[in-house]
Amino acid sequence: MAQAYMTETGSGGQGPDRRGSWLRRLTDTLRGDRGIWRRGTVLAAVAVILALVMLLHARIPNRVGNLGSLNETFLPWLGVLVPLLLILALVRRSATALIAVLLPAVIWLNLFGGLVGDKTATGGELTVATHNVNAENPDPSDTARDVAASGAQVLALEELTPSAVPVYEKALASTYRYHAVVGTVGLWSTYPMTGVKAVDIKLGWKRAMRATVATPKGEVAVYVAHMPSVRVKLAAGFTARQRDTSAEALGESIADERLDKVILLGDLNGTMNDRSLKGVTSQMRSTQGAAGSGFGFSWPAAFPMARIDQIMVRGIEPVSSWTLPRTGSDHLPVAARVKVDTSAS
Repeated sequence: MAQAYMTETGSGGQGPDRRGSWLRRLTDTLRGDRGIWRRGTVLAAVAVILALVMLLHARIPNRVGNLGSLNETFLPWLGVLVPLLLILALVRRSATALIAVLLPAVIWLNLFGGLVGDKTATGGELTVATHNVNAENPDPSDTARDVAASGAQVLALEELTPSAVPVYEKALASTYRYHAVVGTVGLWSTYPMTGVKAVDIKLGWKRAMRATVATPKGEVAVYVAHMPSVRVKLAAGFTARQRDTSAEALGESIADERLDKVILLGDLNGTMNDRSLKGVTSQMRSTQGAAGSGFGFSWPAAFPMARIDQIMVRGIEPVSSWTLPRTGSDHLPVAARVKVDTSAS
């Protein structure tokens, strides 16, 4: 009896050794349930496939329905499947599935773990913002006031219609002394702008522009672009050929830019993971990735699932990046604070 009592209370006599008891139960389960390794093989296979899709996303071909770009657009959301597989593995009491689920979990953290934390900092001399205002926006005046309230010294608007342009100009006149509209995109600034011109993105109509903004810390080349829309169709897949052509042309224009300091504002209809935007993303930094908090999804505004509205920089240091409250558009506005003078960095 004394020996049994000592086993239950432990050597210190301080009550049951709960850790030892838990380990014994786990050991007994593993010994007594030999099916724990045989069950859940299908779940394990799904976990391995999920891991491969994330790990080899750049190898998924675009030849059939642009599946590669479609996968990369919503790539972060594949992580939602990890806890689901974990729950199913626990329900099935499958050690094989539990171990397999570790693979996609580790890969997802490697790809996107850096975006989860808060990288925002203080400082910077320039606040910029961009917003696809939506051609069917029911209240452009309120939208203009909302984005101006962000405190941005430089503001880009996309999807402007001829009838709405005067409304935006009137609503923003008191905040921004300088502005220019080229086709369906516009740029408003509290600092002088020169060298305004359209940027040819191979569409046949104007949806991109460039201007030199004279900030107190030096001249900055500011590009505004609205890439062609993409569609997901059952028969055709992810139709993005026109967007891809425009992105390539925009990348060439930015590569030829004479100024060292460059900011790109706009709706690129693609994420930083989308290989089809590499002509742009390979030479510029995302402010959200460098100085944001979380993923900063901007579309659709009702339930944002992707960051397709971008603020990107070259020769400039991102300090912070965030999304703004919803307006009458189907996109969220995005803003960033940057350090133009990087000589002291």
